[in-house]
Amino acid sequence: MSSPEISRISWGNMSVGGQHYKDCKVWPGGSRTWDWRETGTEHYSGVQPADVEEVVKKGVKTLVIGRGMTEALQVPVSTLEYIKSQGIDVLVFQTEKAVKEYNSLVSQGARVGGVFHSTC
Repeated sequence: MSSPEISRISWGNMSVGGQHYKDCKVWPGGSRTWDWRETGTEHYSGVQPADVEEVVKKGVKTLVIGRGMTEALQVPVSTLEYIKSQGIDVLVFQTEKAVKEYNSLVSQGARVGGVFHSTC
C-alpha cells in the first residue's frame, strides 16, 4: 500500500487523494484532518508525540513534518526523540518544502508518512 500524493498545497488548503484539508496527517493508504484540539497542540508548544503517534503506528519508515508556511509551528526535541526511538527517520521543513520532499519519497515507493500545517 503506497502513501497518497499531496496534489496541492496553498495557504490553508491541502489536497490529498481528492480530500481537502487545512492541516493533515498522511500515511500509506490514507489521510485525515490533523485537528490540533485533539492533543492541545499550539504553535509554540509545537508538534507533540501524540500528534505523530497515529502515523508512526502505520508502519512508516520516514516521517515528514511541515512546520507551516512561515515555520511558526515548533517541533520539540521530545517529539523528534520519540519518532527516532521508534526506528523512524524524521525530516522537518517549511511546509511547501516538506510536501515536495514527501511527494519525492512517495514517488520512490518509500513507506512515508507526514503531518503538515498549511498556514503560519
